[in-house]
Amino acid sequence: MEVFGFEKRIKHYTSYQTILLVREGDFSFAVALARAFGSSTKMIATSLDTRESLREKYSKAMSNVMELENRGCRVLHEVDVHRMSQHPFLSCIRFDRIIYNFPHAGYLHGQSSSEHNQSQIWFHQDLVRGFFKNAREMLTEIGEIHVTHKTTYPFSRWEIVKLAEEDGLYLLQEEKFSKWDYPGYENKRGAGLCDQTFPVGECSTFKFGKLLYHSTPSSYYIDLVRAYGQDSRNNGPYMHHWLIHPMG
Repeated sequence: MEVFGFEKRIKHYTSYQTILLVREGDFSFAVALARAFGSSTKMIATSLDTRESLREKYSKAMSNVMELENRGCRVLHEVDVHRMSQHPFLSCIRFDRIIYNFPHAGYLHGQSSSEHNQSQIWFHQDLVRGFFKNAREMLTEIGEIHVTHKTTYPFSRWEIVKLAEEDGLYLLQEEKFSKWDYPGYENKRGAGLCDQTFPVGECSTFKFGKLLYHSTPSSYYIDLVRAYGQDSRNNGPYMHHWLIHPMG
């Protein structure tokens, strides 16, 4: 049980943050966070699926949803990342963290589709673009968007960082991802093989923030330190780039 007034942490996330999770599979990642926090009253976990289809696709989905709800997490179904900023419940909330793990648009031509095909890559990129566009509008001023994505070919051709920059988002940090940092998390395939896991291989969590405009580089640096505290030490290369090449 969470002790009131004490911050709980798991990897990049704390119980003090307002967190939105999108396109959850069986909600096991959300459960990993909720268990670490003890209570999850500041979390909202969403899925593109209906509640009924979750029951059909994932063997543990409904028990995970029940646990989340018992811990105070709001669970929303049929949430499209391309329109979530207009969602009647979500539109008035601003989040400290928005999390999307292993985005995948599905296959253009069923299971025979190849991830190497350029049309398939464009299909995935369109999904991610729409997500960034909506998520940016839903952040607090110093909030972060976290996307966990495979970094090997052909997934590197998605150009996640470039897609984020198109929507005024900038890379704060890239950190290697390990599912073992989130006890109980089971990544899911989807697309007809929903309840099966897949090898995550080489992958990273990409952390993006909105660029804050300031009159001087020094004032921008001060706000970054205020926003990210000790984490700003890990963001050194990106902060240095901004200070030397300020955007405007």
